[in-house]
Amino acid sequence: MPKYAVLVIDMLKDFIYGSLRCERALHIIPNIKKLVSIARDYGVPVIYVNDSHIKGVDRELTLWGPHAVRGTEGSEVIDDLRPTEKDFIVLKRRYSGFFETDLDLLLRELGVDTLILTGIHTHICVMHTAVDAFYRGYNLIVVKDAVEAFSEDYHKLGLELMEKFYMAKLVSTEEIIKLITITT
Repeated sequence: MPKYAVLVIDMLKDFIYGSLRCERALHIIPNIKKLVSIARDYGVPVIYVNDSHIKGVDRELTLWGPHAVRGTEGSEVIDDLRPTEKDFIVLKRRYSGFFETDLDLLLRELGVDTLILTGIHTHICVMHTAVDAFYRGYNLIVVKDAVEAFSEDYHKLGLELMEKFYMAKLVSTEEIIKLITITT
């Protein structure tokens, strides 16, 4: 029986409404919200993996400009997906949720073996988190209608690469909700 955790990656105010706004991400909010609600009801851990950059230091800021700077409103999770006191928050300074964070330790202590990935951007932070999860032996499920990117091409590219090279299973929100309710 799989032991799941839902990762909500970078659903932050700067990415949805602010300096790196991705209008395409608006349509995934209801799917993530529904999935997170079901996960909580069934005791599946929900982990928010959030960019949290140090102003004037982090290399990503050179590439992308100021975004998700620690302590700013833009670095907060959007109101529709606000974490509860039972959820976990992992702060990251690079694309991958695993790089120099305690995500792996948290997942191992929770007994998790299968990650359910949601959030933005399919081809960047979601994919780099998937790559590092694959290297660490986690099973991957990517909720294809709960991840998004700046363009349809980037979105499809990220999905294709995760499925083909990192053994990610691509499912819909409804399919993963059914799996959670049957197997937990």
